[in-house]
Amino acid sequence: MEVSSLDHFNHHSKCKKKKKNNQTIEGKFHQDLDLCSKSKELSAAVSLYDSAIAENICLSHYHFNVLLYICSNLVHDSFNTLEDSKKSLAFEFGFHIFDHMLSNNVKPTEATITALARLAAVKGDGDLAFELVKGMGKYGVSPKLRSYDPVLLCYCGKLEAGKADEVEEHMVSMGLRPEDTELTMLLKLSAETGKQERVYEYLHKLRGVVGCVNESTADTIKGHFGSAVAAKVGAPSWDEIQIKEAIMKNGGGWHGLGWLGKGKWVVCRSNIDLDGQCFSCGEQLVCVDTDRAETEKFAQSVASLAMEREVQSIFKDFQEWVDQNTDYEAIVDGANIGLYQQNFAEGGFSISQLDAVVKELYKRSNKWALVILHNKRVRTLRETASNRELLEQWIDQGVLYGTLYGSNDDWYWLYAAVKLKCLLVTNDEMRDHVFELLGSNFFHKRKERHQVHYTFMKGESKLQMPPSYSLVIQESGKGTWHVPLAGESGDESSRTWLCITSKGVVKLLLMKKSRESENFSVGNNLDINPDSSQASDNITTSLTGKRKDRS
Repeated sequence: MEVSSLDHFNHHSKCKKKKKNNQTIEGKFHQDLDLCSKSKELSAAVSLYDSAIAENICLSHYHFNVLLYICSNLVHDSFNTLEDSKKSLAFEFGFHIFDHMLSNNVKPTEATITALARLAAVKGDGDLAFELVKGMGKYGVSPKLRSYDPVLLCYCGKLEAGKADEVEEHMVSMGLRPEDTELTMLLKLSAETGKQERVYEYLHKLRGVVGCVNESTADTIKGHFGSAVAAKVGAPSWDEIQIKEAIMKNGGGWHGLGWLGKGKWVVCRSNIDLDGQCFSCGEQLVCVDTDRAETEKFAQSVASLAMEREVQSIFKDFQEWVDQNTDYEAIVDGANIGLYQQNFAEGGFSISQLDAVVKELYKRSNKWALVILHNKRVRTLRETASNRELLEQWIDQGVLYGTLYGSNDDWYWLYAAVKLKCLLVTNDEMRDHVFELLGSNFFHKRKERHQVHYTFMKGESKLQMPPSYSLVIQESGKGTWHVPLAGESGDESSRTWLCITSKGVVKLLLMKKSRESENFSVGNNLDINPDSSQASDNITTSLTGKRKDRS
């Protein structure tokens, strides 16, 4: 066995040597180029390229892109430590490679142009970088978000806010939505250049795309609110009814009508209790819902997809029925609950489980939920006397809606829950390919805000209600802001938030409170001077009647 193994090894070694000796010039160039890429050796890559040209090696699309990758990654990763001569070499060599590509009729890709944009941005030429990105269309390719990042970095570094705004506009025109990386850059730039309206706008855009923010973004937000410029903007008074209507229209958690209150801002780290109240300022956070326009648009999308797959006249009848029965606060996926954990020999549809959930929902709200169940299932259940009596009770109470034969009841409970803006009780995570057709940020937000999960313990239902407040940047009707910070947190009450209050708002609230009650008095410990560092701290005790100490 040992001799055989040794013979095999010697044979394998001879084959490798033979293969290496027979390696072509092109093959060796390809191999050496890959080594340069791994080691990021620009000088070696330039020498290798010159040798390839001298030996008339035909360069492929892959070779050109690797050479550009070496140039752009070298300057990107080692910008602060790289010598100016090497930066210049990377820039000149990179654009020389690009010109060579075009002369050989090798079509650039998005990665090609993005690498060039990086080189231009590192050299400080943001305009050239932006022109390269905007010109991708002539090569038949479209930019990605990463294509714009070097342009934004360059403009932000040079405090060219107007040009940075143009970059964002171009992103949107190309069907791209800036994410936290891009929005944080734009937010920081607007704050540094004193563009308060843009800061407000970018804060709300950030709120729309992220839940919790990272420490870097938190520092940017804190820096803005701590600036002298931030203390000078904001409405000294406002129409409370208009603010409340805007918050309702937007689904809660923000109004979007501009800064409220003038004066220095106080930023501190705080926690939120399980009921959604801030330990620092006493503000009640909310479960942020989707706005009315979005909700209606989504309901129509569900209906359109349903009617492509259902008998149109039947689903239209259901739509009309929903329009006439709008008092429900919860929709129940009957099949999902009745078949829960019934995959055993004697298992079947458990109407007792469904009844337990219906009764639990009624106990919570004193209103009957709507159970969506297929008529075929209802017909089978009616064959048992005890089931028949319960089903008749449900029908009399308006609890049960039976979908007709040939229908998929999923469309019915989803449409009703969206259209009526109410809770949906199901453990179905809606990952089916049909639901993927609806795939939008809205769909995931609705699940987070409205889906009720359940389980059973000794025959009793346990409902897991949606969170009482949303992990998202929140702007209150009083002008306060709360920003959740990213980080693992098993208990949400231990998560750190930025609590941001304006001393001008604090003073206004105290003045309003004093007008509402003749007995209201400002104690010796309460300083309502908007320049006082204690103002925002004392407001908790005065307005909420309690104070929670933190260690």
